Amino acid sequence: MPDLIAQGTRPQDCWRRVVPTSGDAVVLGRTAEPWSVPWDDRISRQHATLNWSNNKLQVNKLPQARNEIFFRGKRCDQFSAAVGEHFVIGQTTFTVDDQQISALDVTPPVFAEQTFSSHLLRQNQYKDGGQRIEALGKIPEIIAGAIDDEELYPRIVNLLLQGIPHASFVAILQYVEQSPDAGDEPASDDELNILHWDCRDFVSHQFTPSRQLVKSASETKQSVLHVWNRALVANNSYTHSENIDWAFCTPVESEACPGWSIYVAGNFAGRLRPSNTVDNSQMETLQDDLKFTELTATTLGALRQVRALQRRQDSLRNFFAPVVLEALSKRDANEVLAPRETNVSILFCDLRGFSQHSEESADRLLELLQRVSDALGVMTHHIFSNDGVVGDFHGDAAMGFWGWPFDNGQSILGACRAALAIRQEFQISAAQPGHPLANFRAGLGIASGPAVAGSIGTKDQVKVTVFGPVVNLASRLEAMTKQLQASILLDEPTAEWVRAHVPGDILRVRRVAKVIPYGMLTPLVVSELLPPAGKNGVLTDEQLAAYEAALDHFIQGDWHSAFRLLHEVPAEDQVKDFLTVTIAGHRRQAPADWQGVIKLPAK
Repeated sequence: MPDLIAQGTRPQDCWRRVVPTSGDAVVLGRTAEPWSVPWDDRISRQHATLNWSNNKLQVNKLPQARNEIFFRGKRCDQFSAAVGEHFVIGQTTFTVDDQQISALDVTPPVFAEQTFSSHLLRQNQYKDGGQRIEALGKIPEIIAGAIDDEELYPRIVNLLLQGIPHASFVAILQYVEQSPDAGDEPASDDELNILHWDCRDFVSHQFTPSRQLVKSASETKQSVLHVWNRALVANNSYTHSENIDWAFCTPVESEACPGWSIYVAGNFAGRLRPSNTVDNSQMETLQDDLKFTELTATTLGALRQVRALQRRQDSLRNFFAPVVLEALSKRDANEVLAPRETNVSILFCDLRGFSQHSEESADRLLELLQRVSDALGVMTHHIFSNDGVVGDFHGDAAMGFWGWPFDNGQSILGACRAALAIRQEFQISAAQPGHPLANFRAGLGIASGPAVAGSIGTKDQVKVTVFGPVVNLASRLEAMTKQLQASILLDEPTAEWVRAHVPGDILRVRRVAKVIPYGMLTPLVVSELLPPAGKNGVLTDEQLAAYEAALDHFIQGDWHSAFRLLHEVPAEDQVKDFLTVTIAGHRRQAPADWQGVIKLPAK
């Protein structure tokens, strides 16, 4: 594929980019990434569009461009540049080039070969350390600023050309060792991919990297240097390049750069004679260049590894809660996800109104699915925002839990905060006609106790969730919200913890009733979770006290006093209707066998 080469007034002001041949135009300009020319202030931020068509580069000057474009010595706003032609903007020359390189399979006679370990190279002191360190300091910015590998390759190659003054040619290569074919057949030829390359002189010479040199560096995982003596080579087919005396290859050791290596080649100031040897000063310079390349390769591999881990973590965000991802980033995954017994708080949240809307929207199921997804999104958002983990989805319901993988002693507080936030968001949506969630409500149940949490399932499939009786209890509490007319119900341990540890200006609870849920034998005191007084028109502290006093009389069998106290609670409070209706149904007289417990007739 053809390349476009930009060259400014300084040697370091240059790049080589592959011209896109897909038909889509790209923008060339001072800040138009990745086709930016930051060194030339005579080039506008967006100066021209480039498009490859009919084997030529079509260049069109943009209206906002200040300075002219010169092509074949004339000002041109639109023109077609063939391979070998160039145009000029400001002080930068842009050349269309189709110089191709391929690896050399025939190994030329090597005048000298040396292998350098990373440890050996790092022991050497730079002769020009300040300049080298300054160049190395740019690598994090170079990698961070690259939007993809296609942008990263030329940035790294340009850095190496700037940092190694004697280099004529730099390439990033990928060596792929082929595995043996089935039946123990010999392995096919190894593959050498040229990811990107550039050179100082793009007209005079054709460069052919040595496949043997790349293979040797890849297999030894060390930098390998070859020195050729052109005076010893009579047959031009063996010459590595027309004007190359040395080359070295440094592998990039990183899982994020599989098979990558950096290949650098150049020439000495004078041509070696047959009896010449490489003098100490030349070897010291090459060792400095090798060390610079080694550190570049190490930094490149490490930073790409970090980016790969970040992308991997981002891909897990849809599968793990943020608190779980945090744990996975600090500890071994098997240790984090291993099932273990711990104290947890379980939140069950069920969508009210779904059944009715599913019947009404039978012919618009995709629309209904989107609304339900939005509702579940409200639940998961507030579970995650309060450091919880989503353990499962059950149709139009979500289950979240706290206390794993970290147990900070605040699991109940996190569950209660999430529950109130979910209820409030549904209330706000209900007050907005036309809102996708306008006709939905939520019933929530919270229970706390011991359970097994972690990666649970079968040998074929697992998921991060929680298991134990407390899970079933939270589900029962959520179901009871329909009968007791309370949005959020708590079990007794959860309510007692809130009373003991959370001030009333943050959370409040009131006992609702003592019941035996359907299918259970043990009585259960259930409480309602409420926000602080004065918010959203909820009950005052005095009204809550009146209700709980009425409940005490109700449990003791003094239903006349209970009925009287219930009238001190506003009629808008639907929770009191449960006791009021029970008392009225028995003509305010407790049954003879009254034990203070109401048996619920159904789930």
